[in-house]
Amino acid sequence: MSRIINAFIFTVLLVACAAQPPAQKKELIQCPEQRPQICAREYMPVCATRDTGVRCVTTPCPASEQKTYSNGCSACADKNVSGYAANACAQIPILNSPQ
Repeated sequence: MSRIINAFIFTVLLVACAAQPPAQKKELIQCPEQRPQICAREYMPVCATRDTGVRCVTTPCPASEQKTYSNGCSACADKNVSGYAANACAQIPILNSPQ
């Protein structure tokens, strides 16, 4: 009887693990060479990779940043954006400054 119960529990766990959807990777969509001039005002947030224009000689510094735009067209309208992924960028919590 114990073996039947163990087999049943094992089967349930195996099926439950198989039913989980695979983790979704954020696919980077490259902006076209010809940038859009006009974009629709729809809100489908994207996380874009934007060139900051900062170039350091002596120490490493971020040459790009992640910025949320309202949609892919708006992101690619910015000439400093190389591409974007679906959904808004993760928010970094702002720490309270000492008083």
